[in-house]
Amino acid sequence: LMLLTFLFMLLEASGFPRKLLALSGGQPLLSQQADRIRDSINQYMTLKTILSLLTGVLVAALVKVLGVDYPVLWGLLAFFFNFVPSIGSIIAAVPAILLALIQTDLKTTLLTAGGYLIINVCIGNLLEPRIMGRGLGLSTLVVFVSLVFWGWILGPVGMLLSVPLTMIVKITLENFEQTHWIAILLSANP
Repeated sequence: LMLLTFLFMLLEASGFPRKLLALSGGQPLLSQQADRIRDSINQYMTLKTILSLLTGVLVAALVKVLGVDYPVLWGLLAFFFNFVPSIGSIIAAVPAILLALIQTDLKTTLLTAGGYLIINVCIGNLLEPRIMGRGLGLSTLVVFVSLVFWGWILGPVGMLLSVPLTMIVKITLENFEQTHWIAILLSANP
């Protein structure tokens, strides 16, 4: 159902700017807002991809050094699951830690778990909120609450899309005088 919805959305995308122009009575304001939303989503995806790539490379290097089999697989898994905020990194760590437990001794397993913890804390809790907050203008609390809210509304897909959806809401709210105050509350720096 989601795949079909996205397919139909892509088919309608070419006519969307004309609809916005007609909706605004010929004023390009809505079109400019749509461009800002698109640019913010592109910026988010670029930042998230770079941070996920860094996470994947560090995880692959960690398990390679520790002698756990399939380091490229664990790096790819960490890369892809890092797109799911907060819990994705935890889910990605479980199989590699279990393999380390089966394949190696307890010390290497604990080092693997500790390495995952250090990588995810440093990138997910220190580097990412700082970069995302500056790059996107959302507070760290808003990013976390949006994960919970959109996950509750749309399930796992909502968790994946939580920040882009919240950015759309924030940009839309800041462009209208009546709701500008809500956008200020969502911002990292008012």
